[in-house]
Amino acid sequence: MRNLKRTLQDQDPALWPVLARRWGVTIKNLSKDEIINTLNDAMLEQGRVETVWESLNDDQRGALQALLGSGGKMPKSMFTRLFGEIRQMGAEQIEREKPHLNPVSSAEALYYRGLISEAFEQVEAGARAVMYVPNDLMAVLPSHKTAYENLEAPPAAGPAEPYNLEPLEEVDDIHQADTSVVDDITTLLVYLQLNNVALENETFSQVVRDRLLPYLLTPDDSRLDFLLGLGVSAELIEIEAGKALPRRAETRRWLAQPRSAQVRSLAEAWRDSLLYRDLWHVPGLHPEPTGWPYDPVVARKAVINFLGEIVPEQDWWSLDEFIEAVHETEPDFQRPGGEYDSWYIRNDEGDYLRGFESWSAVEGALLEYYFLGPMHWLGLVDLAEDAVRLTAYGRAFVGIIPWPSPPEPEDKITVQEDGTLLVSRRVSRIDRFQVARFTSWQPVEDDPYAYKLDAQGIAQADQQGINTSQIAAFITRVMGDAPIPARIKQILDTWKGGPTASVTLERLMVLRTTAPETLTFILDNPALRRYLGAQLGPMAVIVREDQWQALRDALGEHGIQAELVGSPA
Repeated sequence: MRNLKRTLQDQDPALWPVLARRWGVTIKNLSKDEIINTLNDAMLEQGRVETVWESLNDDQRGALQALLGSGGKMPKSMFTRLFGEIRQMGAEQIEREKPHLNPVSSAEALYYRGLISEAFEQVEAGARAVMYVPNDLMAVLPSHKTAYENLEAPPAAGPAEPYNLEPLEEVDDIHQADTSVVDDITTLLVYLQLNNVALENETFSQVVRDRLLPYLLTPDDSRLDFLLGLGVSAELIEIEAGKALPRRAETRRWLAQPRSAQVRSLAEAWRDSLLYRDLWHVPGLHPEPTGWPYDPVVARKAVINFLGEIVPEQDWWSLDEFIEAVHETEPDFQRPGGEYDSWYIRNDEGDYLRGFESWSAVEGALLEYYFLGPMHWLGLVDLAEDAVRLTAYGRAFVGIIPWPSPPEPEDKITVQEDGTLLVSRRVSRIDRFQVARFTSWQPVEDDPYAYKLDAQGIAQADQQGINTSQIAAFITRVMGDAPIPARIKQILDTWKGGPTASVTLERLMVLRTTAPETLTFILDNPALRRYLGAQLGPMAVIVREDQWQALRDALGEHGIQAELVGSPA
């Protein structure tokens, strides 16, 4: 860190008269350079140093020893949490408040004696404030003269060796990770290819969710939000004019990769994503975008580094203990500046979560979300009751082992006589993507996926420029020497030249009477007839779908009871 002279040069000159009185020197009528040299000489003089040291009480001396025990510096956020705030004052306020005589904390007492100072240092996350003892002053402090000589210093920023987590011998309710994120991203990409999907407030509308979720292996709303953010972060999806679209060249390259490479690219996309803000997805937290600094990459990388240093490589470990270790040794992992009052985050009750006392509700909840959400969804960790274990992919992700490339035996697509194509998760993702473009999808029940080659699927393919000859060539390739089933050959031949005719299907509401006279009365009454469409017979007529409630009320006014059978569309 800096020496004393540099420290004095960087200080507010309002502090110099206070230091001069404390260290017993006169600086009146001296130039700036003369003041700095006078203070520097006095504060490094052994006798004066010992006098100031002796003036400290036990708490103040303990705070200074703690800072010395941390190598002479400590993040300001941690130091002030341990030893109190330091009020930064100008000359008039110093004269009025006299903090050197009436300090509000041990930290403030040390600051207005010139024993500690504040500076900024660059870390991976950017600049952060630290409290430090000037290095040449640290060399002359008589720390050996105190009973605090062997005081254990609080941990410095960064993981501490004593917090290596012990393996758990037994765990309950195990949920092993899988790589279904690869399969669900594939489904999402082809869905976006086939449909014109507009976003609402940067996410999927409820209509899209209801249509898409039945085709996902894990039909979960929060996971679907993660898939969208992950797809954009991995540059597989782009948002253009409020619509989500697959990036075709990037999608094709990713689909052609082995599964292990696909998992890796998705995991690294999440690690480096500025777009997907994990804090916004933690259950029970409601951040407000009011301009306060939030960098999700800083938090993720800090936790990843922590995982690589303190958790067992292949055994289970306690999630609660991990969160406590972060709380004790690196609490500011997502707030490098240590600012706990300027972030606007509400809980479900609408209360703002501010101050370090809200750490568990915010930081603790975020850490839990990392493991129960993204890291489990990405296949990086297995879960159990209050327990986590790194998978092989997880160990590679945190830098313990090289990225694994397990063998990937590939299945063939099964083509059934009725036109159903069965596609297991072991079929290449690029082949399943192609199948899904010319078939009707069946809701996912289990592996394998089921797709039906029918008129609807062929019409869908035609809209993308895929003709029946290309579909036939694909099916011939996946079947090898086996003949194409007769039903599939027939439908492909039938649709070779496109549809021979077209019809429309409409959803209608029908009014049925118990007697022809009742319908005649209704049709002859202009106040009732205006709600109706074409007559279907002597006792049935079409009802305009958006008018059925008004018709029911009007019938009641004429003494006719209307019973609604089933639910309106």
